[in-house]
Amino acid sequence: MNRPPCFSTFSIVALDPESGDLGVATQSKYLAVGSVVPWVRFDAGAIATQAWANASFGPRGLDLLEQDVGAIDTLERLIESDAGRQSRQVGVVDLDGTAAAFTGEDCQEWAGHVTGPGHVCLGNILAGEEVITAMAETFEAPGDEDFSEKLLAALSAGQEAGGDRRGMQSAALLVAREGGGCGGTSDYLVDLRVDDHADPIEELKRLYLLHGRLNP
Repeated sequence: MNRPPCFSTFSIVALDPESGDLGVATQSKYLAVGSVVPWVRFDAGAIATQAWANASFGPRGLDLLEQDVGAIDTLERLIESDAGRQSRQVGVVDLDGTAAAFTGEDCQEWAGHVTGPGHVCLGNILAGEEVITAMAETFEAPGDEDFSEKLLAALSAGQEAGGDRRGMQSAALLVAREGGGCGGTSDYLVDLRVDDHADPIEELKRLYLLHGRLNP
């Protein structure tokens, strides 16, 4: 039996304390990273599940967060019941801005995470720790960018610091706000994916500019 796909990936999971928006931005040398890694719910929190990704962490984790189980306890419940947890990597941010993350011992080097106020940056098969450090510093830096732009800037910083050791292929940006999308009938303010591209982060930025013009 084939082993499930490995998402060699770097991601940021975050809460905007001003608007309450929640989001995940992610890039990987893997096809269609947006189909597995990012999970966001406006009334619950945000999650990234990667490495030998356990996709059930997304919906299960959001259900727990929606029940007011905090990020730390949600993370513990997800990994304690998973026999393959040492090959997993997951980051969680709740509505209070509490951030929690786990990097299993069997994740391929370099793998790790860093948490800060309202955010977590994490990645595996990276050029080094400097990738997630650059992401966190960029996200935390003061500026006039909106929340989605700050998430995209963090991705760019991670790539500039070396990114995924295998290269680039796909990227995604998912941001939730109650009634934020499709005439108020959807809670996804931004839901953009680049499934296969030579420079997926720059393509994702281009799509976000188009999104802004269509949704002023």
